Amino acid sequence: MPKAYVFTRYGGPDTEAFVEVERPVPGPGQLLVAVRAAGVNPVDWKLRTGYRRPGDTGERVFPAVLGSEVSGVVEAVGEGVDGFAAGDEVFGNTLTGGYAEYTLLPVRLAAHKPAGLAFSDAATLPVAAATAYDGVHQLDLPKGATLLVTGAGGGVGAAALQIARALGLRVVGVASEGKKDFVESLGAVHVPSGPGWSDRARAAAPDGIDAVYDLVGGEVLTEAATLLTDRTRLITAGAPEQDVERLGGTRVTRARTSAVLDAVARLVVNGDLDPHVVQRFPLAEAGEALRTVEDGHARGKVVIEVAG
Repeated sequence: MPKAYVFTRYGGPDTEAFVEVERPVPGPGQLLVAVRAAGVNPVDWKLRTGYRRPGDTGERVFPAVLGSEVSGVVEAVGEGVDGFAAGDEVFGNTLTGGYAEYTLLPVRLAAHKPAGLAFSDAATLPVAAATAYDGVHQLDLPKGATLLVTGAGGGVGAAALQIARALGLRVVGVASEGKKDFVESLGAVHVPSGPGWSDRARAAAPDGIDAVYDLVGGEVLTEAATLLTDRTRLITAGAPEQDVERLGGTRVTRARTSAVLDAVARLVVNGDLDPHVVQRFPLAEAGEALRTVEDGHARGKVVIEVAG
C-alpha cells in the first residue's frame, strides 16, 4: 500500500508518523496524482497544532496527511474532467495531503507543469508563490511605487519581492540580519528586523513607503501600519482578519485558481521568479523536512522528493 506522512492528533512533532493508506480514488472534478515532489510550508505544522485556515469548516479526520502542495503525474481523472489526462505532468493544491506517494488535486486548483519547470520547483508554487502573487496584484501599485514586505526571508516573502520587482516596483524587505544577503540577492533593500526596524525602514525609503505586505502579524503588523499614510495599502497573510481591519487594512484575498498557477509558473520559466529551493529531503525524511521549516532555519523553500 502507498505510504504517507501524517499527524494522528493535534499537537507537536510527536503526533507525526508514517502510515500505509489506500490509494485515493478521484471523484468528479478531481485528479489522482502520483506525487513527484511536495512543498513544505509553515502552514503544515500550524495545521498539525490545530490552526484553522480562514473559511475552514468541519472536523479533521485522523490520521491526516501533511502537506498542501505537490507536483506529479496524473494517474487517473474523475468524472467530468476536461483538459487533463493520465500521463500529464501537473502541480497544484491537494485535497488529501502532499507528503504521500499519491494524492488528489481538484481540477480548479491544478495546472499543467511547463516542460521547462522542474518538479521540485513546481511543487513550491501553489502555496507560497501563489499567495505572494495574489497579494502583490491585490495592491495594484503603479510602476515605481515602493512596497515593503515583512518576513521577507521566508517562502512567501521571497516570492513577493521577486514578483513585485518584475512589475517594476521598488522593494524593501524586512528580515533578520542573517538573511541580509538573501534579501538583497532578490533585488530588495534589506532592513534588519528587531526593535527599531520601522525607523530603519523609513531611513531606507526616504521618499516614503506606498504599501506594506505583512507576513508576520502581531506587533510587527501594528508597527508596519505606522509607515503608511493610506492604510488601505496594508495587507497581511500573517495575521487574523480582525487584527488588520482594526488598523485599516485587509487580509490577502486568495484567488485559488488554475490561472494564478499558470501565471506563477510562467514567471519561473521566464526567469522572473526563482523558487529558491534550498533543501530537498526524501519522503522517508519528511519529519526532518518539516522540522527545518518549523524551526525557522530555512532561507528559501524546502521540498520533499517523493519519486522520479
